Amino acid sequence: MLRWTRAWRLPREGLGPHGPSFARVPVAPSSSSGGRGGAEPRPLPLSYRLLDGEAALPAVVFLHGLFGSKTNFNSIAKILAQQTGRRVLTVDARNHGDSPHSPDMSYEIMSQDLQDLLPQLGLVPCVVVGHSMGGKTAMLLALQRPELVERLIAVDISPVESTGVSHFATYVAAMRAINIADELPRSRARKLADEQLSSVIQDMAVRQHLLTNLVEVDGRFVWRVNLDALTQHLDKILAFPQSPSHHPEIMRLFPRAQMQTVPNAGHWIHADRPQDFIAAIRGFLV
Repeated sequence: MLRWTRAWRLPREGLGPHGPSFARVPVAPSSSSGGRGGAEPRPLPLSYRLLDGEAALPAVVFLHGLFGSKTNFNSIAKILAQQTGRRVLTVDARNHGDSPHSPDMSYEIMSQDLQDLLPQLGLVPCVVVGHSMGGKTAMLLALQRPELVERLIAVDISPVESTGVSHFATYVAAMRAINIADELPRSRARKLADEQLSSVIQDMAVRQHLLTNLVEVDGRFVWRVNLDALTQHLDKILAFPQSPSHHPEIMRLFPRAQMQTVPNAGHWIHADRPQDFIAAIRGFLV
C-alpha cells in the first residue's frame, strides 16, 4: 500500500527578506476552543524525552498521532540521533502518554503547547516531524509561528478535514467498554483487554497500538489517554482549523511542498517501514 509523506521546508536563506516558504496565517479559533467560563486554555507542561546532539544543528522534533505517545518513536529517535548527530525530541501531546490531562483539546491549544515548550528547551527553529494528528499540529504550528519551524514533515496527513475515519469513535467506545478485574498480572490484563477489543476491532495492529495506552495505577488497569476529552473533541481532531482565506490546497498553504512515497506501508509508517522512514527523513535533512 502506498502512503504519502508530505514535507515542507524553509528556503536555505531562512527567514530573511524573501520570507518563509509558508506564510504566517491567522487561524480562526474554533467556537468551542475556549476554556470554561470563556477563559482561554493555557499551555500544559508536556512530557518529553530529549536526546543530546550538536547544538549547531536544528533539532528534530517528533509528534505522535491519536492514541499514540512519545514512545512510538523511541527506536527511530535513537537511530536518527546517532546517524545525524542532531538533538532529537519526542513529545507526548496533552491527554496522551505521560502529559497532563485537560478538558481542552484542539489543534490551536496543541500548537500553543509547543510554542511554549520548544523555546524553553532552546530548540527553535527546529525540524518538526508529525504523524497523523501530530502532523496537523505541526502544520498549524508552522502556519502560526513559521519562525519556530526550520523544516516540516507531515506524515500520512493533509491540512484538511479527515474523512473515512469514523472508526476512531468506535475505538473510543470499545476502549471504554473494557472490563478488567483489579490486581491481575499485566500480561493477563493485556490479554483480556485484547480479547475484549477484538470483538469490535479486528485489526491486530490497531489493537496493539491502542493497548500501549493500558497502564496499571494502584493495582487497577486504566487507559492513560484521556478518553473523555477525546470523545468530546473528536470532531475537532478529525478537522483542521480554517484560515480566514480558506485556502483549500496544500500547495496554497505550503507552496514549496514536496511529496515522497514510502512503499508497502500502512498508516503507521514509522512502525511498518522504520528504515525507509528514517532514510526519507535523512534525505530531507540534507
